Amino acid sequence: MEAIHVVIRPFGNSKGVVLPKPVLVQAGFVDATDVELTVENGAIVLRKPVRQSRAGWAEAAHQVASTREDALVLGEFGNESNAEIDW
Repeated sequence: MEAIHVVIRPFGNSKGVVLPKPVLVQAGFVDATDVELTVENGAIVLRKPVRQSRAGWAEAAHQVASTREDALVLGEFGNESNAEIDW
């Protein structure tokens, strides 16, 4: 994509730009609600936030447990031969 001209506009005590839809599409930000902003070598860079592995799993597990819907689907089972093993 070629460079396009955008206007920096006052936005309260800050300033901002409107990102055209083709730019959002090309960057994969069409449905984005937040991005990471950095300044690198004099350029403003927007990136998708890096999500940590298993983010939110603990909260989801607590929510399932609080509804008491965390019972085993297959129930308890084991091998009959394991009954004789001293664990």
